[in-house]
This record gives sequence, C-alpha cells and structure tokens, in this order.
Amino acid sequence: MRNVERDLVGQRSDLTFKHNKSLGRHGWLRLTPAYSVKLVKEIIAGAPVDVSILDPFSGTATTTLTAAEHGNTAVSFDINPFLIWLGNVKCRSYTAAHAQEVRDGVAAAIAKTPALLSQHNWRPPLFNIERWWSSTTLEVLAALRVALVQEFGEPAEERADGLAWVAFCRLVIETSSAAFNHVSMSFSSETAHYEVGHVTDLYSAILDSVLLSCGSPLIGLGEVLEVDARAIPEMGRRFGLVVTSPPYPNRISYIRELRPYMYWMKFLEEAREAGEMDWKAIGGTWGIATSRLTTWGPNGKLLPEVLTDTVGRIAATDTKNAQLLATYVLKYFYDMHLHLSSLPNVLEPGAELHYIVGNSTFFGNVVDTPAILGESMRMLGYEDVESKIIRKRNSNKALFEYDVTARWGG
Repeated sequence: MRNVERDLVGQRSDLTFKHNKSLGRHGWLRLTPAYSVKLVKEIIAGAPVDVSILDPFSGTATTTLTAAEHGNTAVSFDINPFLIWLGNVKCRSYTAAHAQEVRDGVAAAIAKTPALLSQHNWRPPLFNIERWWSSTTLEVLAALRVALVQEFGEPAEERADGLAWVAFCRLVIETSSAAFNHVSMSFSSETAHYEVGHVTDLYSAILDSVLLSCGSPLIGLGEVLEVDARAIPEMGRRFGLVVTSPPYPNRISYIRELRPYMYWMKFLEEAREAGEMDWKAIGGTWGIATSRLTTWGPNGKLLPEVLTDTVGRIAATDTKNAQLLATYVLKYFYDMHLHLSSLPNVLEPGAELHYIVGNSTFFGNVVDTPAILGESMRMLGYEDVESKIIRKRNSNKALFEYDVTARWGG
C-alpha cells in the first residue's frame, strides 16, 4: 500500500514553507523549519472546536499562530531564544494606536541614522561578515540599529517593540548576499553596496508590510515557552491536540540558518553558543555538536528494533564518516524517544497527535522515520498509531513527508 501511495503523491509546494510567504505574519521571515499553514489548518479543522493545542517543536510558531488565528488556545515549546521571541511577537494582537507608535518611532530612528554614520557602531561578530554584507551596507545597518535601540530598546528587552525588530530582521537579509533558493542558503559571488537612502527606504517598505499584516487582532491565544522537548515537565495544564513538525533526521542544522538574525538581535554572541544550542536541539549537529557525537552513547535505553537495524546498516557502509552518521541517526531517534516519553505529562486522556516528519537516506540506506517513530510510540503506550504520506519532498524518489498520528489513552 505504501508503494501505491508513493506513486500517486506529488511534491505539493502548497504543503511547504513556500505556501506561507504571502500569508501575513506567517511570511514575516523565510525560514526552512516552517511547514505549511494549510496543513495545520486542515488538522485543526478536524478537531473539537475548543481543543487546546500544543506544538512541542515551535520553530517559527506556525502551529501556534494558526491555532490563535482559528480561535484556539495554543502553546508551543522551543529552546532557541530567538525563535521564542519571534513566535511571541507573531502571536500578539496589536492595535492601530500601537502601529502608529511604531511608525513614529521608526521615522525618528531613520532621521537619526545619517548622523550616526560618522561614529563607530557595533556590528555583530558573525564569522566572515563581509561575505554577507559589503562594508558600505554594514555601516548603514549598524547605524540604523543604534538608532532603533535608542527608540525601542534592545530586542530582548521587555520594553522593546518586536514589530520594528522583525522588520529589521527582514532588512538585514534582503540587503545581504544570501540567497534562499533551496532548502538552505547560498551566497552571491559579490555583495551589493547599499547607501543610507536605499536602506532606509527599503526598511520603511518592509515595516509597512509587517504592520499591515498584523492589523487584525487574533481571536485565540498563542504563546511560546522555553521548554526542552526531550524533558517536558508537569505544567498544570493539558492539551487535547498535538500538531508539530520536529526537525528531520537529515543533518541540516537550523541554527546555522538562524545565525544572521540571532547575531544582529544579540541573542547570540559567539560561535560556541550556537554549537551548544545545536547539541541540545533534536537533530542538531553543527560545530561542537558534531565532535561530541564521537563519544555520545544512548545509556543502554531500550529503543525500537527497527532503529537498531537502521543504525547498523549505516555503520556497516564502507564510507568515510559512516559510524559518525550512524551515531547521529541513533541520537536523533533517542532524543525523539525521550520526547515521546515525557509528552504525556501535558496530554489529556484521548489526546490526538500529528507529527509531520520526513524520511532520509544515508549512503543509500533509507531511514524510515514514520516506522521508527511509530514503534517508539507503541513501546511507550500510545494507541492507534498510523502514518500516511503527505507529499513527495524533492526529485529523490525515496524522500517523502508523512503525517504520523497516534492517540494517548491516558
């Protein structure tokens, strides 16, 4: 049956982050961890009207924002301070008076920017920064940032206005040499030189777009909390629907793509912090996280048999780094097993789960993500575990996206 499904399914770009770009707040920043608003809407539409919704892997807060737009109460978890900040900015309601205050503050900041060009302004300690922006563009961005801090405060401060800083995040990417024409980022061979007038005009246009997209108040409530999804504590509240898309076992580090935003917003100050965060993230292996895989072990925990077989096949491949990547796959599903074992701490009896996941291949060995997660769920007492193919992920015939569903009996 699975092969018949594969033959019939298409790539369905409407079920990816590409679909979100024109959908108001969902399109504020283009990040590959996002998945389709359309898919989340379909799942929520099939649930009880007043169900409380959880996304334990918030990312760009797609689930939480969609739920709040639908009228539900939703909570999501993340460990990345930038994503927690971004998600909460997305999930607030804003008045027309507030929007005007932001416009006035930004106008004042833009007016100050030319005079600030003559002084030495802080720049983010991003490695090889002039690969991203020319020296001319950097000078303008740095001066504008100082002016915005004077008007709104640093992004992480409680008094700061998130809307002005979301627009600034868009600005730093749109003036950079980075290109987002595939799952991750690439760079143009030359950086563009933007003068102050061009940068401030572009910033004003971006801000107008951001403010326009949040003109309507949300009818539900959404919130992003700092919680490690591998060890979810008792919280005094429970959820009847889980809709989430954890990182896929494909060894793509999302922290790497987030770096420009995190450095400019001062949520990241040095490369080691990025590596530490990647180590804590499920599926993260960048920087120091990669080296730590060489000494990591699962502490004898009972894991799905299909996972043991998969890891063994990858490790036996006559290829450089086969053992390293086998350990990576093992750790990914070990962390997911920990997550699923702590998730019942916040589930209502009968809670319905939807995990949007993708399979992977390593040296020709298919990692059957839905089968491995499904076996983990059954081992941990989840019921009615099933999976269905949603879409073909790219031109590789072996890669698909799935909805793995289950129910917590309680």
